[in-house]
Amino acid sequence: MKYKAEIDGLRAVSIMAVVLNHAKFGISGGYIGVDIFFVISGYLITAILTKQDKISLKDFYLRRSRRILPMSILTCFITMLLGYFF
Repeated sequence: MKYKAEIDGLRAVSIMAVVLNHAKFGISGGYIGVDIFFVISGYLITAILTKQDKISLKDFYLRRSRRILPMSILTCFITMLLGYFF
């Protein structure tokens, strides 16, 4: 899939809406930011799956798990370690 800068811009807007909502700056829109992020993710996932000749959800989820799980496991480990000491 070709890189699209406008998608990164929309991601930035959605993340800023959530961050500003949590920072209590009086700006609401956290739910809208999450919704925008989910729509972008759905668009990208659908685009990736439909560009392939054969759609294999198994291969798709294996690629995602190889990318996401290492950092997720590391984050959980560090959180548990810090939780133990604090």
